[in-house]
Amino acid sequence: MSEDYKLLQKLCSISAPSSDESRMARFIVDYVEKNSSSWHRKPHILYGEEFQDCVMLVWGNPRTAIFAHIDSVAYMVGYNKTLVPVGSPRCEDGTELVGLQDGREVSCVLREVEDELYYESAEELERGTLLTYKPDFSENGDFIESPFLDNRVGVYVALRLAETMENGAIVFSTGEETRSGNAKFCWRFLYENYHFHNALIADITWITEGIEYNKGCVVSLKDSNLPRKTFVDKILNIAKSKKIDIQREVETAGGSDGGSLQSIPYAVNWCFVGAAQEFPHTPKEKIHKNDIESMYLLYKELMEYL
Repeated sequence: MSEDYKLLQKLCSISAPSSDESRMARFIVDYVEKNSSSWHRKPHILYGEEFQDCVMLVWGNPRTAIFAHIDSVAYMVGYNKTLVPVGSPRCEDGTELVGLQDGREVSCVLREVEDELYYESAEELERGTLLTYKPDFSENGDFIESPFLDNRVGVYVALRLAETMENGAIVFSTGEETRSGNAKFCWRFLYENYHFHNALIADITWITEGIEYNKGCVVSLKDSNLPRKTFVDKILNIAKSKKIDIQREVETAGGSDGGSLQSIPYAVNWCFVGAAQEFPHTPKEKIHKNDIESMYLLYKELMEYL
């Protein structure tokens, strides 16, 4: 594994299904506390019970916040060995799943019988146990394949940006995959305490008929929600002036924390800006390294000039 992606590999190994993101939150806080002494500027860390596993980092006089959700899709053990999807996981019969039960790791295999999902295991799993894909990170030439690249790539890019941040905020949000998270609360807190209006959604979108590998970071003009055009135009103009390749996305479905922010009664300019991947919400999500780097470079410029 190349040194460049050791952090991403570590992020992809941490279990953080929607509603149970505490391990990822703790890792981020520990990472910041350990490494921030060598960054351009140390952030103010907002974390604790009142933030419910969200982590917020704030530098200087912020004008823009980056939102990167830390949760993943999963399955929950239901009645009679059934598995209930958490979010929209997509995998095949025979997929290995892992989880935590009474503080120890448990494992099983997903089985699909007549459109019903079950687990197969040497032991009985407790009802309510959350199960995620077994970590399997690989770097193959120009591509990275792993479960949970959505949205560990967004978290990875945000942590890289933190190294040189002077003025700005990063929100590591929860519950995005089930639309039950705290992005709204985090925005209200930032709006009321720091009085700025811009938010960028550092998430992962999909390879589609209009979005390709190795063509640059995606700026979403529309998914199931519609960001404000004057703000999107600023992003497009910055990308053009800095000669950063981007792809313009126009979709009829899909969503992100941007949809949550748009629904609250607080003024916010928001836009989804992220890399594209194939095989979403499966154990083999696939992304091109150049698109990750394009995402990082674009965010660096946006945080300086928005």
